[in-house]
Amino acid sequence: MNDAAQGSEAAERTPGQRRERRRVAWRGARRALWRPGFRATVGELLTGLTDAAPDVYDLDLPVDMYGDGIVETLEERVAALLGKEAAAFFPSGTMAQQVALRCWAGRTGNATVAMHPLSHPEVHERHALSALGGLRTVHPTREPRMPSADEVRDLDEPFGTLFLELPLREAGFLLPSWEELTAVTDAARERDAVVHVDGARLWECGPHFGRSVAEIADLADSVYVSFYKSLGGFGGAALAGPRTLVDEAKAWRHRYGGQILQQFPTALSALIGLERELPRLPEYVAHARVVAAALREGFAGVGLPWARVHPEEPHTHQFQVWLPYEADVLTDAGTLQAEETGVSLFPQVWDRRGPGLACTEVTVGAPGLEWTADDVRAAVREFVARVPRC
Repeated sequence: MNDAAQGSEAAERTPGQRRERRRVAWRGARRALWRPGFRATVGELLTGLTDAAPDVYDLDLPVDMYGDGIVETLEERVAALLGKEAAAFFPSGTMAQQVALRCWAGRTGNATVAMHPLSHPEVHERHALSALGGLRTVHPTREPRMPSADEVRDLDEPFGTLFLELPLREAGFLLPSWEELTAVTDAARERDAVVHVDGARLWECGPHFGRSVAEIADLADSVYVSFYKSLGGFGGAALAGPRTLVDEAKAWRHRYGGQILQQFPTALSALIGLERELPRLPEYVAHARVVAAALREGFAGVGLPWARVHPEEPHTHQFQVWLPYEADVLTDAGTLQAEETGVSLFPQVWDRRGPGLACTEVTVGAPGLEWTADDVRAAVREFVARVPRC
């Protein structure tokens, strides 16, 4: 381990100090592959909102009250984009999907949901489906991919809803082929089940499928989309589907505490994202493939014993990088790179995935478009130079 790394470890005695050091280093980098909005300051976000808001909404209109006004405008815009009858705004995707699945359970008469064990409700929601909605889940497959049509067709117990996360984030932002997707939705309907799509990142799936978001959404009975994961909004989500389902969902939204007095800042940021970021997502997806290839070449060029970019050709503008080191070691290397060179290649923490094995997510957005393949390979060399060889 180099002297700088040893000195930093000696100086950092608490997790809080380490987090603050990373935050300062990543924000201070003159160049970063990705700059997530959650690292911005309140002032920066307010300035961006006020500068862009007049381009997407008439600011002389009355403020929203309990979901009218600008919130209804956003709902109508989303429903049109997804080709659905109606949409309902929710403060979070977690709430939107819990409501959607309990509504479908009531309509199908079956409280069982078929989903992948790596899906967001199974991994990140503290068992909310069972604790709050009385729902249970079954898993057509445990393989790190979307279930196949045969696996859905042959599932050994009935289910009322098939839940598909597009892309499947925890498996590497993976998508099936269009033929596989249509086959699996057909298989669900052969089982008299409805299809709900977790489309938190649906907006960037079009290039992989060669279809519009409306064509993708048409395969599902209901769809949830996020406004911050790809569009840069402050938060919020929407549930789209048949008008009768959306009307029922709005009643449950109220029961769940989602009927909030005023939401115009979040709704404005969502409208800005739809106007500015949505058209650019195909460009981000295309450049993610350039970045992924350059990362593979960069790691091969520095002679690491093993490295993996997954998938090799990204399906969206996000993908994973796996390296054979402990997560803290790689996170510290990224912090040092930002501090010492002003360049941040991996501006996120690494997660431990096994003994001496770690993974991080890579996102290519507007800042990443400025990076050439040569830039990426050079940044890889600088990053690996700060990884202690044990």
